[in-house]
Amino acid sequence: MSSTEPPESPGELQSLPDSPSKRRAVRRPSKADAVLAAAVDTARSGVLQIAGDNAVGEHLGAFPEAERLVTHRFAADVPGYGGWVWFATLARVPRGKDATVCELGLLPAEGALVAPDWVPWAERVLPGDSPQGEDAAPNGSSSGDVRAAESPEPETTEPSGGDSPVA
Repeated sequence: MSSTEPPESPGELQSLPDSPSKRRAVRRPSKADAVLAAAVDTARSGVLQIAGDNAVGEHLGAFPEAERLVTHRFAADVPGYGGWVWFATLARVPRGKDATVCELGLLPAEGALVAPDWVPWAERVLPGDSPQGEDAAPNGSSSGDVRAAESPEPETTEPSGGDSPVA
């Protein structure tokens, strides 16, 4: 295949000799964008739309994510969510002075109360964990479960010879 013909399939895509083969790595800036860092009121108003007036606490800071992208964090005053923070991620266009809310949410901070990691059933339930101390049977019922033995058989009705309207 010559370099002027289009590739027949995506697997045949090749880079041209003069084009760079690698993209520049995105670097997290060490300093927050000044326009976005100052937009605390915009970030707070975004969080208030989803959280309510009494659920948003003090501003905890502005954290740079990328060029022209900053995340503001606020204390969460929500019962049962101790140590959690509200966040509002703001962005702006190049040479723009207006901050735009990109994303809002509630995240656990360091030391926040979170659910434990999920553990598969086979590792979570051990022999002897049942109330009677019996081992669980492979089908999920205990070996001494009388409900499985007492369940009635479903009745089967067989059609009588000529009573069916469908032949």
